Amino acid sequence: MKAKEIRELTTTEIDQKVKELKEELFNLRFQLATGQLENTARIKEVKKTIARLKTVKRERELNINN
Repeated sequence: MKAKEIRELTTTEIDQKVKELKEELFNLRFQLATGQLENTARIKEVKKTIARLKTVKRERELNINN
């Protein structure tokens, strides 16, 4: 998910997406530990997407306060 796409979402949608991705990350880590994970690059993708979502949310918080 690109930053441009994230900025089009509402703050509530961003929160929901972060929650979903954290659940996916947990499942991916569980699969990695049990040896069932085939695409290990997906962990990195999910972590980066979570970071992008949190960054956009924080930018909005800072803009509201200014």
